[in-house]
Amino acid sequence: MTAFPPCPGTASACAASVIGIEGHLTHAGATTATGPPGLRMTGLPDATVSQTRDRVYAAVRNSGQAWPARNMTVTLQPASLPRHGTGFDLAIAIAVLTTAGAVPAAALDDCVFTAELGLDGSLRPVRGVLSALLAARHAGYARAVVAPENAAEAAMVTGLTVVPCPDLRTVLARLRSQPFRHQPDIPAAGTPAAPGGPPGASLAVPQHVRQALEATAAGGHHLCLTGPHGARIPALAAGTAALMPPLSPEQMMEVTAIHSAAGLLGAGHALITRPPFRAPHHTAARAAILGGRTATIRPGDATLAHRGVLFLHDAPEFPRDILTSLRQPLQHGEITIARAGHTIRFPAKFTLIASTAPGPCPGTMDCSCSGLQARRYRARPTAELGSHIAIFLNITPPAPATAGAGPTHQDADATSAERVAAARDRARHRLRDTPWQANGDVPAAQLRRSWPPTAEAFAPVSRAVDLGEISARAAHQVIRVAWTLADLAGTARPGPDECGQALAYQLGVAQ
Repeated sequence: MTAFPPCPGTASACAASVIGIEGHLTHAGATTATGPPGLRMTGLPDATVSQTRDRVYAAVRNSGQAWPARNMTVTLQPASLPRHGTGFDLAIAIAVLTTAGAVPAAALDDCVFTAELGLDGSLRPVRGVLSALLAARHAGYARAVVAPENAAEAAMVTGLTVVPCPDLRTVLARLRSQPFRHQPDIPAAGTPAAPGGPPGASLAVPQHVRQALEATAAGGHHLCLTGPHGARIPALAAGTAALMPPLSPEQMMEVTAIHSAAGLLGAGHALITRPPFRAPHHTAARAAILGGRTATIRPGDATLAHRGVLFLHDAPEFPRDILTSLRQPLQHGEITIARAGHTIRFPAKFTLIASTAPGPCPGTMDCSCSGLQARRYRARPTAELGSHIAIFLNITPPAPATAGAGPTHQDADATSAERVAAARDRARHRLRDTPWQANGDVPAAQLRRSWPPTAEAFAPVSRAVDLGEISARAAHQVIRVAWTLADLAGTARPGPDECGQALAYQLGVAQ
């Protein structure tokens, strides 16, 4: 095994990790002290990080290196930052070996190490590499050593040289400028189908339904679909996500970083280019939908749907506390999770599509429940989320003759996608000097101050408010949808037709 020169005393190697979805840098500092040989770790490591000493010891010995016969102390700084996972293994091993004189300290400059170590010295992938290395690049680091399985994901970070290494032997050889076994070249990152994208769907639907789905996709308005189980509502929800335009470059990086932090990017996956589509089951745990868990806080479906669609099929079956908790992201576009000592904020700006059957009966068509039972059932999601829903739509099962999806429907889908993209462009141009990009994002006060409809066009809406048919908050939803309908029609301002149609959506009587 390699013998060590005189000990330089201290050394530090940088690791990048992710907390929530944000990348953070951790400096693994190693030093020697008097006392029997051993390794002591400080700096708030969790149980997984505490087990690093065993993994590092085995990896060093199995890589042909002698373990330093000294009393070693490793501290993870900043000490106040909570740490979870195994991504610190490689940095700790490099810090220990550098302190022992096995690696020149100058070789660690501008380099970050993020990988788990196997007992045989192999480098293994970790989750959240994209977010972690974005933080490293922002801090001025120029090189990143990662496991080969993380190389394609790491290569998305521009301005950072990615050094994929199969094992600790190769890392040490590179740092010592010694010959090493070259890894095969990694293909440039493409854009394969990444997790979270909606399946393609051809929408054989009536024109008034198609118009409502276009408005949902174009304006980011939240939608509630009511219909029996044979009405193909899940396909309509997925098709609505498919109508949305591709993500912008900034949004691609943002959404991909979220999926990376959740561990949903496999080897070879590149940027997510399409709005994500998430459809959690009503039996899913609260943490799975909203994020959390006990030790490692990870994003839930609401965050994984960021910039896309969150679909709640059979919304009345979801627990009331989950529906209530969704008010926060619907209003503020983020989810806040507080734990002892720290708070994590997850972005969650999604378009909500909720569905409900006409009643609680499991049948697909006829419901034998009383009218009161059916109304109570349908009112469950409305009671918790109703003020945030802009479009209510009743769906009927398609006739057998139109149940299939042919070229005509595909052509209509392409036309709908073009109309949605054009409407979004018009909205962005109108909102170009504001922090908002879609009509559904504009606050009520700003809406009435800067973009009110004409008195003539708004008269039916005012009358509905006076009669108690809708609330004042619902009236603002009507204005937002009216602007989206105007953008879809290519008109400069919503008129009586757009306001009337938007009011019909709010009342659930559109035909």
